[in-house]
Amino acid sequence: MSTQATAEALTDRNPLLKSRLGSFLAVVPLSFWVINHLWDNLSAFYGATAWEKSVTEYANPFAQAFTFIIVMLPLLIHAAWGLVRVFTIKPNNLAYNNYGNLKYIVQRVAGLGVLAFLGAHIWLAFLHPRLVEGHAEPFADIAREMRFHGPTLMVYLLGTLGTAYHLANGLQTFAMGWGIFASDRSMRRFEPVSILIFLILLAMSWGAIYALYTAGAAYGPAGLDVG
Repeated sequence: MSTQATAEALTDRNPLLKSRLGSFLAVVPLSFWVINHLWDNLSAFYGATAWEKSVTEYANPFAQAFTFIIVMLPLLIHAAWGLVRVFTIKPNNLAYNNYGNLKYIVQRVAGLGVLAFLGAHIWLAFLHPRLVEGHAEPFADIAREMRFHGPTLMVYLLGTLGTAYHLANGLQTFAMGWGIFASDRSMRRFEPVSILIFLILLAMSWGAIYALYTAGAAYGPAGLDVG
């Protein structure tokens, strides 16, 4: 039995609503938040003021809390749903070594990596600065980390790579689960679109990282202005 058949059998044993809800929360609203967040971070090309206004400033405290709830609740639900699938569905790539099964296992591995990356990112870039330090993360801090702290740069490069893949490939699973794609042919026809989405998301992610890395040259390792 292929991995896809195993997944279908599991879905049959669980309520369809539960499966579709987990899939829905993978795409809406998280995908829109990811795209908007990447777009906002591209303002790093225009300097500290533009980045902080786009990424860290909110019109009022209610807007900040509302945004956090929109992100955190679907993320927690989707993470719980995804972890259940990871530990209940056993891949059989050795028996069925095909492209679909390869994508499936990479999607699961990427999901675990993205979960760790987003957890660290939300804590270090959003919660810790506000709850512990009493202010939003300054542009100088993230730019300096990107420039002078190799592990941070590597984590962001790999984390955004996994996020771009997990989201782009997840659109196919979402469409299949909701009956938008009813055949293997329709899935194959969407493959180039999925690849294009992945490349666009990756370009936005690495573009923002490049802008932050370049801006970091103006700050010393200790946060001193050297420009």
